Amino acid sequence: MGGLFGLAFAGSPAKLAEGVRIAGVDVGGMSPDEARLALEQHARSLSGVPVTFTAGRLRWQLRPRQLGVSVDWKRAVAAAEREGGGLGPLRGFRRIEVRVFGADVAPPVRVYRAALDYELSRFAREIDAAPLDAAVRLRGLHPVVVHARAGRKLDRSAAADVVVHALAGLTRSPVALPVQVEAPSMTADELGPAVAQVRRALSAPVRLRVGQTRLRLPRWRIAELLALPGNGRRSVGIGGPAADRWFDRLARQVDHPAFDADFAVYSDGVKVIPGRPGTSLDVAQTRRALLAAALSATDRVAQIAVSTTEPDRTTAEAEAMHVTSLVSSYETAYGGDANRIHNVQLVAHLVDRHVIAPGETFSFNATTGERSAKKGFREAPVIIDGELQTALGGGVCQVSTTVFNAAYEAGLPITARTNHSLYISHYPQGRDATVNYPDTDLKFVNDTAGWLLLRTFVGPSSLVVALFGTPTHRRVETQTAPLVETAPPPVQRVPDPTVQAGQKVVEDSGEPARSTSVRRRVYSAAGKLLSDTTWSSSYRAEPEVLRVGSKRKAKPKPATTTTTTTTTTAKKTPALGRRSVLP
Repeated sequence: MGGLFGLAFAGSPAKLAEGVRIAGVDVGGMSPDEARLALEQHARSLSGVPVTFTAGRLRWQLRPRQLGVSVDWKRAVAAAEREGGGLGPLRGFRRIEVRVFGADVAPPVRVYRAALDYELSRFAREIDAAPLDAAVRLRGLHPVVVHARAGRKLDRSAAADVVVHALAGLTRSPVALPVQVEAPSMTADELGPAVAQVRRALSAPVRLRVGQTRLRLPRWRIAELLALPGNGRRSVGIGGPAADRWFDRLARQVDHPAFDADFAVYSDGVKVIPGRPGTSLDVAQTRRALLAAALSATDRVAQIAVSTTEPDRTTAEAEAMHVTSLVSSYETAYGGDANRIHNVQLVAHLVDRHVIAPGETFSFNATTGERSAKKGFREAPVIIDGELQTALGGGVCQVSTTVFNAAYEAGLPITARTNHSLYISHYPQGRDATVNYPDTDLKFVNDTAGWLLLRTFVGPSSLVVALFGTPTHRRVETQTAPLVETAPPPVQRVPDPTVQAGQKVVEDSGEPARSTSVRRRVYSAAGKLLSDTTWSSSYRAEPEVLRVGSKRKAKPKPATTTTTTTTTTAKKTPALGRRSVLP
């Protein structure tokens, strides 16, 4: 009976089952070829008809070709055949189910993904809106509540399926896009207590107190400083750009840098200049105090919080250093071009007021750092590899030489010192000291029991370096060896076409190589020998420069018999200056 019943409804296998729909179009009872042709014709007739997509009041229209939408109707019909297919009674039972419940086949669709993403982004730009939380705003000095607003967001994944299937379908009814609603995190009802806080904060002025100073904040100023509830904040605070600017102005009135205790040199000794603590505004604590006063109904006075910064060297520490009088000093004369004088003054300022602890080693390079244009150094004459050249920092060795001699006269151990490669006559013989950052340094040790203060005094034509501390009354004896010539200057011959052949002109007489040494004995106040040190110095020769003539003598002109009368005016031969003519 069941088989007969199934056969009664099996129908022809060459026809699609009744109740089958493809893309919403009824194709039941049609042959596969008829269904395919009908669907293709229907699709062609709608190819230029747009589909309207909606989201609330927003409307967009798209045509299939804009997104490259194409449908495989042949495969769709094949899928429809399977909905009512099978053998004999089985096909009949399946077709009964399709006739009763229906079957809608979604056709396979291809789409240009980049175009689809572009359109979805266009939809999202107009649809997406973040939820707006309720907030408190001011109208003048009166708080009002701005009500919350729900947000919305396009469901891009679901919208992609909706758009593609709508454009592939054979109906043109408006299609609603899937939109998610996002609820705000804070509503107006939750801001009742915050509104009361704002009213209290603006009810009267607030007074600020710092030391003996009093400041009055009027209500309009308090309103500028308030951070009103909103954006997830449920209570009133002090903050925002206007508050930051106000605290910056207040800090300029309150902040004072700390000053280290210093030393002033007088004719009768050294006095300590007391240090001074620094003060700085504690913004966080002052912000809390101001908010507490603004939210108080009775005590509307806020204490400005100030933190104290101790100086690096306090008055007590400076007095404990026992820098009381002069230990030693040395003076050198300087000159040269403006750049050299500038460098001398600049590096003298870098080492000035440097303090040296007992047992500490003073390093000239570590104290001054690299001599660079960024620090203000200029190009000036300097000795490089035995030659006088122009380079950055020329003149620095004037200061290092003067510092060396001040330490020398104090009887301090000198652990690093290098003489110049060329002899310089205006420095004390054998007691010059060159430096070059970072390898060539001048170092000495404070082997006394007290601190030393290094001071520099730059005059118009001389530099004084002095060491102040607790006098040790050391006695320094110096024995300087004669300056000995160790080699004559080498001769450098330079052809000169302006000088007659066979003649020589001395351009530079040069300098011979020299050497000398200085022996220093240091005795304590009791006459005990503390140290016996000898410094040897060797200086390179500077070449004698000769210009050798290469100009040939002109041939004499033949005599003529013509007699003429001329008037001769005597001319002076120009002086040769330092040049001398040798045969």
